[in-house]
Amino acid sequence: MAIVTIVGRPNVGKSSLFNRLSGSRQAIVDNMPGVTRDRLYAEVVEGDLHFYLVDTGGLLPESGHPLDELIMRQVKVAIEESDVILFVVDGREGPIGVDRDIAMLLRKSGKPVIVAANKMDDPVHENELWTSMGLGFERVVGVSAEHRRNIEVLFEHIQDLLPVDEFEKEDETLRVALIGRPNVGKSSILNFLAGEDRALVSDIPGTTRDSVDSLVTLGGIPVRLVDTAGLRKKSHVDSALEYYSTVRTYQAIDRADVCVLVMDALEIATEQDQRVAGQVLDRGKGLVLLVNKWDLLPKNPKLGDEVRDRIREEFAFVAHVPMLFVSALTGRGIEKLPSILLKVAENRKKRISTGKLNRLLKDLMAFERMPSSRTGKVFRISYCTQVSVDPPSFAFFVNDPKIINISFKRHVERKLRELEDFSGSPLRIFWRGQDRKKQ
Repeated sequence: MAIVTIVGRPNVGKSSLFNRLSGSRQAIVDNMPGVTRDRLYAEVVEGDLHFYLVDTGGLLPESGHPLDELIMRQVKVAIEESDVILFVVDGREGPIGVDRDIAMLLRKSGKPVIVAANKMDDPVHENELWTSMGLGFERVVGVSAEHRRNIEVLFEHIQDLLPVDEFEKEDETLRVALIGRPNVGKSSILNFLAGEDRALVSDIPGTTRDSVDSLVTLGGIPVRLVDTAGLRKKSHVDSALEYYSTVRTYQAIDRADVCVLVMDALEIATEQDQRVAGQVLDRGKGLVLLVNKWDLLPKNPKLGDEVRDRIREEFAFVAHVPMLFVSALTGRGIEKLPSILLKVAENRKKRISTGKLNRLLKDLMAFERMPSSRTGKVFRISYCTQVSVDPPSFAFFVNDPKIINISFKRHVERKLRELEDFSGSPLRIFWRGQDRKKQ
């Protein structure tokens, strides 16, 4: 699918235009300059027009700040990937020196450029459009992201410049979200899997504030990797910016097939890690536990078993989840991750045959501690079936759902997992009364 990239200096309204064009609020909009640091992707469908829109960090080419240098590298990568570039300037203020520096960078790229002179909220502001035309690009459109002025005209210019063979909808890809607390190495792992610097890597906690999508191929299968802002406890979310970053992470979980919970080897299995793992499974997503920075721990042949046992103890509710020890710095162990991800994705789509489920029923009815009510009514199962996948879901038709207890529910899940390899995937089990079966 074609890619359209939005570039420009800070505070000209790039994220507002991104939200307007994509019809969403995926980009974080804040008065603080430099809020958007990484590339942010959204799929745009407007009539016959279909493309990925990319929001980028505000460019300050001569600032000399280390983070701005990283942003410049990221934007250059985004430009290389793009089919069309939307160069956003403040139309009412007119181009300044930084805008002219960016214009020079874009001309060198050789990519088609549309200048979007933003903040033209009223037709009277069109009188100032000539200043933006002085940047030397053929296509200049006065727009207002806030009031949706001339957005249709902008779409027309994009359609004129996009390759005609790029409008077909691409096949659905496996979606993998990298989640976890700030500064545990999610971006480094994404870069390792992608084979290039797709996400910012810095020792500054919270460098990734938005979710960043990267399309890669793992084991011959197209995969969309999503690096997310680090999740913090609510008590530590002290600004609207942090709040929206957290919301973005949960949205990434919602649209993922498999989530990789990245933990720091020096601080594993925190309460926050456990809470996030629970959220992933509650949403029916596949889960992989990944312990990063393994190279920072002392060399001890027993250490791996000790850490594994501790994680299994703290994450007792996810005993079925694969676990991997890696070092994103050295690459140790990461080569195993793609095959694990694909296996977990496969397990979310598994079905159990009717014959196996019938045998399961016989085993369950022979359970020596069948639940019973206070009046002595014994729990009975008459029928069970698999109703769906992603994740595997089963319906058990019983005489009285109110009788069932927690221990028996856990026993049923264990038995289901003995029938098939569902490692990494949650199972959903529904208990229906006999009247539901008749309906």
